[in-house]
Amino acid sequence: MLTRRHFIITSAALFSAPLAGAAAAQDAVSFEFDASVTRHERAGSNPWGLHSRFMPTRVAHREGLRPGDIHVDPVAKYLYHIANDGTAMRYGVAVGRQGLQSPGTFTINRKVAWPSWTPTANMIRREPHLYAQFAGGMAGGPDNPLGARALYLYRGGADSMLRIHGTPQPWSIGTSASSGCVRLVNDHIMQLYEAVPLGTRAILHSAWS
Repeated sequence: MLTRRHFIITSAALFSAPLAGAAAAQDAVSFEFDASVTRHERAGSNPWGLHSRFMPTRVAHREGLRPGDIHVDPVAKYLYHIANDGTAMRYGVAVGRQGLQSPGTFTINRKVAWPSWTPTANMIRREPHLYAQFAGGMAGGPDNPLGARALYLYRGGADSMLRIHGTPQPWSIGTSASSGCVRLVNDHIMQLYEAVPLGTRAILHSAWS
């Protein structure tokens, strides 16, 4: 089983292309939503009141880690994007609640700006009072649980239903709050989204050493 132990020095369109008009309309909507991420957020201040350790930070990492990979430490609540110079960008995250974490190695095979969201059948069955009303899906936007961007995690060529995504609930960063996905504040997932190409490997470590 993958574990978190000692891996970071600092760790404590199916049928046709969209019509041009539809694509342009979607771009306009995305631009409008992006504008909702305010100027002072993009400038790197901390309007969410996060603990300073959950703000983006350049850190050193242990030797032997592959550049480009993402590592998620569910205990410290950190995501690391490994650079090729012995450093990594570290972000604060929220992770799955106890019993809902799914450690393993995944590949980012899809990236979406302002994604739509549909709760899984398991989520609806487990907490119908929260999720049954969204069984038909929810359009992308500032109130969508996936936030501004989503990186879709695949394993063995199949969608794992896990995501690394934004959130309209920045106060959840630093906690175990999700149904298994990894959350960043919207500004931070927008930064990561631009830095991560399709095919990137993402390792979700186990909370148990």
